[in-house]
Amino acid sequence: MSEQHINYQRVAKAINYLAERQLDQPSLADLASYVGLSEFHMQRMFAEWAGISPKQFLQFLTKERAKQQLRSNSVLDTALDCGLSGSSRLHDLMIKTECMTPGEYRSLGAGLQVAYGVRSSPFGFCLIAQTARGVCKITFFDFPGQEAAVLQELQKEWPAAALLRDQQAVDPVFARIFSGGMHGTAPLRVVLKGSEFQLKVWEALLAIPQGEVCSYQQLAGAMGLASSVRAVASAIARNNIAYLIPCHRVIRSTGEFSQYRWGSERKQAILVHEAGRTAGKVIGE
Repeated sequence: MSEQHINYQRVAKAINYLAERQLDQPSLADLASYVGLSEFHMQRMFAEWAGISPKQFLQFLTKERAKQQLRSNSVLDTALDCGLSGSSRLHDLMIKTECMTPGEYRSLGAGLQVAYGVRSSPFGFCLIAQTARGVCKITFFDFPGQEAAVLQELQKEWPAAALLRDQQAVDPVFARIFSGGMHGTAPLRVVLKGSEFQLKVWEALLAIPQGEVCSYQQLAGAMGLASSVRAVASAIARNNIAYLIPCHRVIRSTGEFSQYRWGSERKQAILVHEAGRTAGKVIGE
């Protein structure tokens, strides 16, 4: 495994430990001992990965902070009112969504070539797949042995398409998403495949700014679908493009960070990472 993946596993373990014991306000020594590192290395690794210290994590991502953010969050309504094209920004990347045509949807990908690649990301192993029109899938997994199951899932989503492992073609997309490269270039294209309702929900997710969260109820209400919260939640759960379509930014109104297709621990890790990057600097103890 790469050092990046090992560090992600350590940080995820630390995040889970801090989240479960937030009321006890564990010390850096307690955390370092649990993860199996010295205090110095624990502090440095966490800060380098997340952009904030372990202590600041407790302030950025406790349940109470999340609930406060949900109560004061009017930014989603504003973003939706301004139009999705003006707010669909992730790590300074503009996301341009395209939808499969009804004919393409019915053909199940016949005549289509889907190139894919797998690399270690800040959030575990990551598979990215793309067609000539743009990214069609991003998914995370934890162990090399799970790659076969991930590929089976990709084939099930595009049963008539030809899958081709092409790391060289996909690597620039990895770099752009996870390394902040290629600034100022054309929008990153994403191809969405779903029902009209699902497409509407997935595009609305792009309006939630980095570093912010909203509840399922708030998202449904902002879309004018206040009576369809369960349907909105179901559409969110069917999102096949992790991270870029930021379903991780939707949490329960209680402040709980559960209900994530790629695991609640990973969801917490992504939100911590975004909070740190939004803060713009490492905040010391």
